[in-house]
Amino acid sequence: MSDFPTPEAPTAPAQTPAATPSAGNPVAQVAGDVVRAVVREVPDKVSLEGLEQRFDERWSAEGTYAFDRSATREQVYSIDTPPPTVSGSLHVGHVFSYTHTDTVARFQRMRGKKVFYPMGWDDNGLPTERRVQNYYGVRCDPSLPYVEGFEPPHEGTDGKNVKPADQVPVSRRNFIELCERLTADDERQFEELWRRLGLSVDWAQNYQTIDATSRAASQRAFLRNLARGEAYQAEAPGLWDVTFQTAVAQAELEAREYPGFYHRVAFHRPDGGEPVYIETTRPELIPAVVALIAHPDDERYQGLFGTTVTSPLFGVEVPVLAHPAATMDKGAGIAMCCTFGDLTDVQWWRELRLATRSVIQRDGRLSRETPEWIAGGPGEALYTEELAGRTTFSARKAVVDALRASGDLDGEPTATQRMTNFYEKGDKPLEIVTSRQWYIRNGGRDWDARDLKAELLARGKELDFHPDFMRVRYENWVNGLNGDWLISRQRFFGVAVPLWYPVTEAGDVDHDHPIVPSEAELPVDPTSQAPAGYDESQRGAPGGFVGDADVMDTWATSSLSPLIVSGWERDEDLFSRVYPMDLRPQGQDIIRTWLFSSVVRSHLECGVLPWKHAAISGWILDPDRKKMSKSKGNVVTPMALLEEHGADAVRYWAAAARLGTDAAFEVGQMKIGRRLAIKVLNASKFALTFGVDPETGAGEIVLDPARVTVALDRAMLAGLADVVEQATAAFEAYDHTRALEVTETFFWTFCDDYLELVKDRAYGAGAAATEVTAETVSARTALALAVDSLLRLLAPFLPFATEEVWSWWRAGSVHHAAWPVAAPLRDAAGDADPVQLTAAGHALAALRKIKSEAKVSMRTPILSASMAVPAALLDGVRSALDDVRGAGRATGTLDVVEAAEGQGNPDVQGGIVVTASELGEPPARKPKA
Repeated sequence: MSDFPTPEAPTAPAQTPAATPSAGNPVAQVAGDVVRAVVREVPDKVSLEGLEQRFDERWSAEGTYAFDRSATREQVYSIDTPPPTVSGSLHVGHVFSYTHTDTVARFQRMRGKKVFYPMGWDDNGLPTERRVQNYYGVRCDPSLPYVEGFEPPHEGTDGKNVKPADQVPVSRRNFIELCERLTADDERQFEELWRRLGLSVDWAQNYQTIDATSRAASQRAFLRNLARGEAYQAEAPGLWDVTFQTAVAQAELEAREYPGFYHRVAFHRPDGGEPVYIETTRPELIPAVVALIAHPDDERYQGLFGTTVTSPLFGVEVPVLAHPAATMDKGAGIAMCCTFGDLTDVQWWRELRLATRSVIQRDGRLSRETPEWIAGGPGEALYTEELAGRTTFSARKAVVDALRASGDLDGEPTATQRMTNFYEKGDKPLEIVTSRQWYIRNGGRDWDARDLKAELLARGKELDFHPDFMRVRYENWVNGLNGDWLISRQRFFGVAVPLWYPVTEAGDVDHDHPIVPSEAELPVDPTSQAPAGYDESQRGAPGGFVGDADVMDTWATSSLSPLIVSGWERDEDLFSRVYPMDLRPQGQDIIRTWLFSSVVRSHLECGVLPWKHAAISGWILDPDRKKMSKSKGNVVTPMALLEEHGADAVRYWAAAARLGTDAAFEVGQMKIGRRLAIKVLNASKFALTFGVDPETGAGEIVLDPARVTVALDRAMLAGLADVVEQATAAFEAYDHTRALEVTETFFWTFCDDYLELVKDRAYGAGAAATEVTAETVSARTALALAVDSLLRLLAPFLPFATEEVWSWWRAGSVHHAAWPVAAPLRDAAGDADPVQLTAAGHALAALRKIKSEAKVSMRTPILSASMAVPAALLDGVRSALDDVRGAGRATGTLDVVEAAEGQGNPDVQGGIVVTASELGEPPARKPKA
């Protein structure tokens, strides 16, 4: 149908005497459920344009979303909002998931909760460093001195990467200052976008993961972990990214296919018997081999277990051992264990207590010194002249050439694709190198008598996952852990490990007795501050100290977000009101990182879950059904979408996807959302202008359910009561999509059927200008009651359009209005059945169909008609027959009879058919102006 016109004729005042509200209080409560609402000004032409800016300014000025610090914990609903990574721009996937959270926040606020809804910025870590390097054309060199007033060579490079060789080296302090400068600019842009989207965040409650508060909290938590034995330092093999020169945790791994070659290589028996062939994709690691491993049940190698073989080229003697992790049907069924080629090597090395013969260094090259186990052997010259200091790629070629020459390569290499571990932000396969790193216990290894893994699994069972099937991802991750959480990183822009180490008089660093700051000193930077009792002149000197140069993994800080935003150890009053929190919303891909690590930290520190609920969003897929991500280059930035379609339209698209479900990026859905938002404006304008003075545009609406007396109006309210109950139950179950579906479906029925059916009656058609009948009052009251409830039902999804309509006739904000309840609507509906409205709508559609088929105007009168109606709809049609006549322009006889069995298609107009009809003359067309 077309948008609704304003009333064609003035109407008389409402039957109830008008109230005289003050200018500052245009809405006054009357007894019971009766509300008097004053329509102040309805615009001549409604529009969505400009609503975002106007209402954002108003909400900010009025503190609409400010948290009420006087609320008790029972009155509060607190949200651990994901801090987006500040690394250039938000993408449409952020809009998707953050809209889901905002619908929950708005629902809980309207339910009477005092919503604590903060915003954080995840601005430390590698993404920021990479952006700063490219944006300013610099790189960090901690050996350089600080330069006062340093200005970088670039101020933005239009998205182009500056080659490392062209980046200007700067001190760590200068580099950090540039990180802080750029993230501050990015955060302002992020906030602008979030405001444009209509997030109901309390912008007074915000934090950065690198600000002083977060650094202090992160360091405090680490020191407490250390004191309780939950944090420890170890010299151990770990995953290493040679590009970024940093250790990588298990949770940051990404398995990718990587091209390679299988090489069939001979190891030799000391007795000169048949060689033992292994197949490897990494022959350059033969200098690092420490054993050959086969499955204990493999019959082929039973006679070899407990013996030794010597490695080709280097002649190093190694044992042949059994381990159940060996795969009998892969390759030759026997593998070389090197220190270290992959995580299986680490497992074998640890469980079989093998020797350590590492040759890969942190820079990704083979050791520049000839290892002692090779020195003096047959392969010393090969190593010294061809392998020392080479990249793994160059060393691999040299070893293969040598194997071919020695006859130890059986056949030629065969191409393969192998799954290899990458750092999720890296471009080269990870190496495993031995280094000193900090760990936090997470159940991945035995810890005295404590079964931490079982404790964390139990925490997972306490947590309500939405949707529930996401729980298995948490459980699978915990069960699959094979090591503790590696938290130290060899980077620059991050939270420093808050420790120093004594230097002995002999000049050795004593890592076993770290110098620990007091919590009152935090945050500290050991690379630029001396510990208490020392001064800078003693840094690195015998009898002095050295600072720990590492920073903590960004997840080590982000995992504390529920504690940081809740005021842990800095604002006990706030902490008591919001912690443990109610909701953690997040993406499915970081259950293993952010969600799990947050559970670990809260469990170790507070002995509780950090929140009651976890709402897990799906992914956004591009038109090719691939996940959108910056690394794939297929993301869409959202500001242009907001400018073109409007925030309500974009929010509608996002809210139409359920939690845990992947959704396609679909502009068509946004267009539907925009149409819905515009219809809310037009339908509300139509419904609210009855009883309004056409000259002043002002008037009073009395929301008194007792005034609804007509069966059709009551049937509509009965259906609306059902919708309120269903939408409420859906929101309580964290199913915002279901709440939107039922509300939107009813709204379109309300517009397409009910408004058309009652239009004439609401105008008071046929009555004298001074008369307002009870039937007209019933229609007008029902319309207002429906708009009142529908605005509140739609407010979490379309905050701007609903706030605009609310401002025409109600005080305050719709977002502080009470969530609708079904009881008053049910009382007004009495025993009416929503099917009555359905039946009347089908009957009207059947009448209009005959005009459509005759290709005449819908205003063409029907002089006579016979209508066959299925028995289930018969009472509904008869009870609303006057409204059906008026809306269908049935000016003559309209006979309604029960349809015969099989007559009519139940999928078309509910089975109602017009069996005979006579049309009058179409109305004359109005001449164009």
